[in-house]
Amino acid sequence: MEPSAGTAIYPLHRCKTIHLVRHAQGLHNVEGDKDHSAYMKPEFFDARITPLGWNQVDHLREHVKKCGLPEKIELVICSPLLRTMQTAVGVFGGENCDNGISAPPLMVANAADSGRPAISSLNCPPFLAVEACRERLGIHPCDKRRSITEYRTLFPGIDFSLIQDDEDVLWVPDVRETFESLAERGMKFIDWLWTREEKEIAIVTHSGLLCHTLRMYSKECHPTVRHEVSKYFANCELRSLMLVDRRMHGSDSPSYNYPGKIPAGLDVPSDAVDEKHVEEEAQERIEPA
Repeated sequence: MEPSAGTAIYPLHRCKTIHLVRHAQGLHNVEGDKDHSAYMKPEFFDARITPLGWNQVDHLREHVKKCGLPEKIELVICSPLLRTMQTAVGVFGGENCDNGISAPPLMVANAADSGRPAISSLNCPPFLAVEACRERLGIHPCDKRRSITEYRTLFPGIDFSLIQDDEDVLWVPDVRETFESLAERGMKFIDWLWTREEKEIAIVTHSGLLCHTLRMYSKECHPTVRHEVSKYFANCELRSLMLVDRRMHGSDSPSYNYPGKIPAGLDVPSDAVDEKHVEEEAQERIEPA
């Protein structure tokens, strides 16, 4: 019986589980859904999430808790924009807290006029802001970030150490990043995940980056799988995927594999003995008496 072409096996230590989340509804989404030109409005600079968006965050948080994901996720990566960081800490952060208790909060109270209490950094995974998973760059003010200095005052518990420039040097007002460049950036970001030791990672990012990156990765998949993976994300949608290291980017050693033969002893498999016996008989037939 030949193995099924649609089934494959792969070493566990060459796989990661990634939980992809698009940010909750932002102020820019409300008007942009009615009129695409609204994305050009300066008042949507680094748009925060709406009251409905916070409601979406609360619902996803409940789902995540019911699934047991908080105990499994080792790292939360987020795009350094208000809407993604608000979504990330709201979904995967600790409980509400008073600022200054025990540890810096992930988000201070009423950050960006959210009307929300501070969110604790206790009993949750570390949070890391990464520029590479930002939305498509350029022209739209909603996709331009604030200074890291300002973000640190709003989100003290998020690690911004990987971002080199305090001000946004990637966004420009007159050139929109091409879809090809966006997909390439997204694929480099996915490759970068192999430099991380964590095996289960949540990533809170944007629809454009998710869609165009996943379209590239799913090109060779069955059409049903390709559609499932690469269709546009709804606000606050979560999809969990398995990332496989086919190009040997990772260097992790197996966590569960065990070499055996401890203590050492004779362990030649019976089928190997049978094969050796067959070979010896065949050799005797061809050798002269």
